[in-house]
Amino acid sequence: MASTTTREQVKIGRVTVALTNTGKVLFTGDGITKGDLIGYYQAAAEQMLPSLRDRPLAMARYPDGITGERIFQKNVGRHFPDWIPRVEVGKQDGQLCQVICTKAADLVYLANQACIEFHPFLSRVGRPSNQGEPSRPDQLHRPDMLIFDLDPPDNGHFAAVRTAALRLREILEDNLRLVSFVKTTGSKGLHVQVPLNGREEFDPVREFARQVAEVLAAAEPDLVTVEQRKDARHGRVYVDIMRNAYAQTAVAAYSVRARPGAPVAAPVSWEEVADPALAAGSFTLRTMPDRLAQLSKAGDPWAGMSRHRQGLSRPRRVLARLHP
Repeated sequence: MASTTTREQVKIGRVTVALTNTGKVLFTGDGITKGDLIGYYQAAAEQMLPSLRDRPLAMARYPDGITGERIFQKNVGRHFPDWIPRVEVGKQDGQLCQVICTKAADLVYLANQACIEFHPFLSRVGRPSNQGEPSRPDQLHRPDMLIFDLDPPDNGHFAAVRTAALRLREILEDNLRLVSFVKTTGSKGLHVQVPLNGREEFDPVREFARQVAEVLAAAEPDLVTVEQRKDARHGRVYVDIMRNAYAQTAVAAYSVRARPGAPVAAPVSWEEVADPALAAGSFTLRTMPDRLAQLSKAGDPWAGMSRHRQGLSRPRRVLARLHP
């Protein structure tokens, strides 16, 4: 993927995006430039945008590359153009005006700001404005996504994470009749995600996730733990459910991670999770174009996710009988 020249413009749909310093190397040692990052996000937009739309976004920016300072930015920058959608998000001591990505041009613009990682909310808002005016929050306190973050044991053995994810899927789908999806995080583990209908607030959803994690830990005590303290995990996979809270974020599907090699958080099929060849860093910015081309023929593992938005009333009754 060739980098673009310094200072140019690219027209995406009806929007012209100015690009700057595209030859700047962001991934030292890999030779990956800001132009490469921009090109990747433009190519991945079709697959990436469905899971970003209507979600307030936190941006992990690295103006000096991944070895430099990280700027974890939530507020919209003053210099952001009016066509970047945004929303007012309430917080404990006031409000934030945060970005929402709705089109490929939004991704390209943010990549040009050296935004390497995209971290969206697990809840959505009403339709944002495209004229720079903030939209009104709608469902922000009611998540439409439940997430289990599976961290590997200290030895980093990814096989244990794969096994734990497959066992978690059995509980979710066979016992609770909840359809689940999975992605590599581009870091160390896997995210198992359950689409929800957005009718419950975060606290009961997080409590549901906690009880599911405890059922899994009770069924697989030598494999899985819910202990937050690392010294109490004793070489087991940690099932983290704490992202299921208002204003918490999780790395977006298809987001690049600010790590050597530019790994990507990639949606995968459950058949791929069962394959011993799958690793935490199986997909990178350089290899993803081939995968995106394959997905255009074989289908995205997350295609149709919105059709599986589910409520927790019935699963909660079943879970009450399973919970230790």
